[in-house]
Amino acid sequence: MSKRRRIPGFRLSLGFTLVYLALLVVFPLSSLFVKSASLGPHAFAAVVLAPRALAAYRLTFGASLAAAVLNVLVGGLVAWVLARYRFPGRALVDAIVDVPFALPTAVAGIALAYVWSPHGLFGMLLVPLGVQVAFTPLGIALALTFVGFPFVVRTMQPVLQDLDPEVEEAAACLGASRLETFRRVLLPHLLPGLVTGFTLAFARALGEYGSVVFIAGNMPMRTEIAPLLIVTKLEQFDYAGATAIASSLLVASFVMLMAIHGVHVWAQRRGGQEAT
Repeated sequence: MSKRRRIPGFRLSLGFTLVYLALLVVFPLSSLFVKSASLGPHAFAAVVLAPRALAAYRLTFGASLAAAVLNVLVGGLVAWVLARYRFPGRALVDAIVDVPFALPTAVAGIALAYVWSPHGLFGMLLVPLGVQVAFTPLGIALALTFVGFPFVVRTMQPVLQDLDPEVEEAAACLGASRLETFRRVLLPHLLPGLVTGFTLAFARALGEYGSVVFIAGNMPMRTEIAPLLIVTKLEQFDYAGATAIASSLLVASFVMLMAIHGVHVWAQRRGGQEAT
């Protein structure tokens, strides 16, 4: 007599899941490689390894990495404040964190470009110091930080809320300093959440377009990101070239995300070993 399944409907649920993922993810992404293959190996390499494309890759990945690191630092601090302290206006601050989720990215880009331009509210204060934010890589990193900020906060906040403050008090009673308490007690529990928040913010920044295009300046070889280069080729009806750059960006993003996922798995195992 066969054992009865504890959760019925497995085959139907699995079939629906696979069909849904195939139609929504696998087939559209596969079409990129099919279209770019029409170029041939030499033409494909000439497109994806062109100096303009390489400059766009460096700026995209570099600015995304900087934005993700900054979001981990600042977003972790904001999550700590929201999880551990009660203060007037806390609900408003908590709601403001989600604004980049709901705000259209084009609106965010226009607002950032207006505020940080040389004649903007904040930008005009930096001009005498010789610092320009808008239309520079710094402005791109700022826009990517804006769109990725909520991911880190919302990832870290429940982790901090589940972490009992009595654990820190016990470490302090045993003579541990604040640094030792953070390194040996808090960090093993927070590390998986930090890596997850970093991954989400980094992945969000890689594909961002709307909030960047207004503040970047869009100068080839200087402030042109890879998504903008793809759009430029589409406007020139170079569909094969656009899919070639898109597929190379997809492969590079997938490799980096898999590497970060490996770090996340390691962090989870290390956190479990430290907890035991």
